[in-house]
Amino acid sequence: MSTPSAASGWRGTLPLLAWRATASLAAPLLPFWLSRRARRGKEDPDRLRERRGEGAERPPGPLLWLHGASVGESQSALPLIEALAAARPALRFLVTTGTVTAARLLAERLPPALAGRVQHRFVPLDVPAHVARFLDGWRPDAAVFIESEIWPNLILATAERGVPMALVNARLSARSAQGWARMPSVARRLFGAFRLVIAQTEADAERLRALGAERAEAWGNLKFAAHPLPAPEQALAGLKAAIGTRPVLLAASTHPGEEVQVAQAHARLSGDLPGLLTILAPRHPERGAALARELAGHALALRSSGALPGPDTALYIADTLGELGLFYRVAGAALIGGSLVPHGGQNPLEAARLGCPILLGPHTGNFTAIVERMLAAGAALRVADSGALAEAALLVLTEADRARSMTTAAARIAADAGALPERLATAIETLLPASPPLGGGVGVEPA
Repeated sequence: MSTPSAASGWRGTLPLLAWRATASLAAPLLPFWLSRRARRGKEDPDRLRERRGEGAERPPGPLLWLHGASVGESQSALPLIEALAAARPALRFLVTTGTVTAARLLAERLPPALAGRVQHRFVPLDVPAHVARFLDGWRPDAAVFIESEIWPNLILATAERGVPMALVNARLSARSAQGWARMPSVARRLFGAFRLVIAQTEADAERLRALGAERAEAWGNLKFAAHPLPAPEQALAGLKAAIGTRPVLLAASTHPGEEVQVAQAHARLSGDLPGLLTILAPRHPERGAALARELAGHALALRSSGALPGPDTALYIADTLGELGLFYRVAGAALIGGSLVPHGGQNPLEAARLGCPILLGPHTGNFTAIVERMLAAGAALRVADSGALAEAALLVLTEADRARSMTTAAARIAADAGALPERLATAIETLLPASPPLGGGVGVEPA
């Protein structure tokens, strides 16, 4: 992949210089901003120094740095890490994220066999001094950015140190591409800095090629290759015992405006399905208390309070982190959240891997390709509103053959993506040294 030359001109470098200068000038104010975020639970107060690039503990031998901004990106990295670990037994991993939730789930879901080979840090803020401190401390041999996390200072400083970079599972909306196209020289500097670019779809790859990632290819979505969501045996047994033989409708990873519609569907269904339990699992669990107030007219229980659904519970608000695997395992049908409102939908393959029939609202633009396959194969049902949701849920919850055919078709589609982590691992290996370099990594000493 070609790298733009210095002849790109001031038109290309001025915005980057302006960003660099602005970030440096803002640096003295950022501790106050981080402290405020920490008070709101958005940062780990004991690890704020990592956001300044401090706290490097580079292990000996080859080191691969993977960055995934949030929960989805960091979780999709796990199968890739496993594939790379199997191929390169001496390889160590540094994983950076930008959110507390992503860090917590990574620690919970990292396979025990890999725990000693993976270190987590919060990604430094995009301030030149912070970035330099981070890179000079860790000296990674290669770097993998997951999806669409483009921070100019971080990317250009990594490239300047000669660290080979990959952008994998890349996605770029038409709107974002139009924004980058207004700064073509900047886009070429940034997207052209990646030696390997693997996009989710051909449309993403085409947009990336137009912006400077000349060899971008489309291999599919790494999130489709994730492992089934976990469920602790004791917690699952307790939940099953509390539910008994009641029919269960799950609304998974919901967004504001969806829970009311699901509650309306529950009210429509309750006459046809006596004892129906509807589980509401908000995408952001901190919304649990607000949901309880919003839905106060229903018989409620909140999981965050330690409550299990009782015999009279109509709506069970599952406002806890990392337990969605439990609820898919007890549900007879699941509405995938973010699809009844214009959000674009969450990942339907999480339900497919756990044998839960899938219901989708009209807004599924985040997963267009996989949703089209599911609908064509009869692996999911589309619903337009709360009334249609009630009708589809009644069908799936009362017709076992229909539910079975849906889950079988969905499982086949989920299995198709299983080889992607190994394919990506093979490509990423080409960025790594054949053997550990003397001194333990590519990098430069601090000036």
